Amino acid sequence: MTMRQVGYAIIDSMAQLIVRNLDEEIVARLRLRAAANGRSTEAEHREILRDVLMAKRGRRSFKEHLMQMPAGGRDADFARSPDKGRKVRL
Repeated sequence: MTMRQVGYAIIDSMAQLIVRNLDEEIVARLRLRAAANGRSTEAEHREILRDVLMAKRGRRSFKEHLMQMPAGGRDADFARSPDKGRKVRL
């Protein structure tokens, strides 16, 4: 929000956004989400935009990437062979 002084009055100016031609399904879901969160539809719209556009897009750690991977088989699939390999003379 920005404030500017005009003459003797201070005017608060905040951008407005009008979204036209929305599918009725989107509007219905927005209303339901707003009601579930105890907000007006307009406040919910602002919150969605803030969450998406102002989110910090930090890097995830290697551990976080691994934790997001789906299960990939059984532990036995990854078991090592008891074979020690060939003997090498050093």
